[in-house]
Amino acid sequence: MQNPVLIFGAGTLGKISLDIFNRNNVLVYGFLDDQKEIHNTEIGEIMVLGDTDDDGFLKIIGNKTEAFVAIGNTKIKKKIVEMLNERRQVMPVNAIHDRSMVSEDAVIGHGNLIMANATVNPFAKVGNHTVIHSGAVIDADAQVEDFVTIGTGAMINTGAILEEGAFIGSGAVVVGGIKIGKNARVGAGSVVIADVAANSTVFGNPAQKV
Repeated sequence: MQNPVLIFGAGTLGKISLDIFNRNNVLVYGFLDDQKEIHNTEIGEIMVLGDTDDDGFLKIIGNKTEAFVAIGNTKIKKKIVEMLNERRQVMPVNAIHDRSMVSEDAVIGHGNLIMANATVNPFAKVGNHTVIHSGAVIDADAQVEDFVTIGTGAMINTGAILEEGAFIGSGAVVVGGIKIGKNARVGAGSVVIADVAANSTVFGNPAQKV
């Protein structure tokens, strides 16, 4: 990646993204964040420039500058991604830690945040705008759709399917072949041995609906 990156979101995910881009020798142009109290302050010597819809900065995204959306709230994240698609005709770039392991045979989309020591094994499929926290494992042939969050140390076993917007808590295990429905949530440390319906929340070992 030759162009500098503008990071949307100056919270924890933004700071992690900055570290990843720094480690990969990618220049970060600045942050955009809607918390006005942090405008014109610095994070690791990188300035928080303004709001996420500031046209003065949005207009540089495209030929000269890339974008990355580092926001945990899925609704807000989707809104910013849609704005970048429609107004700037761009897709956010990936932020992939140099100490993660992503197989050359895996399929990875756009706008994904993959943290240190995460593993994406051969023939796994990861969609767009996912967050894969440190030490999480996406095993071979597993499928992760758009806007999914996978917590630290979680294990997504072979052939499992995580539908759009699913949330997998830290240390959770999704057994091979299991489907986690759209916007479903799996609590930290849970072991999922049966399909989880869309929009539902499960917790425990074995995981039960809450």
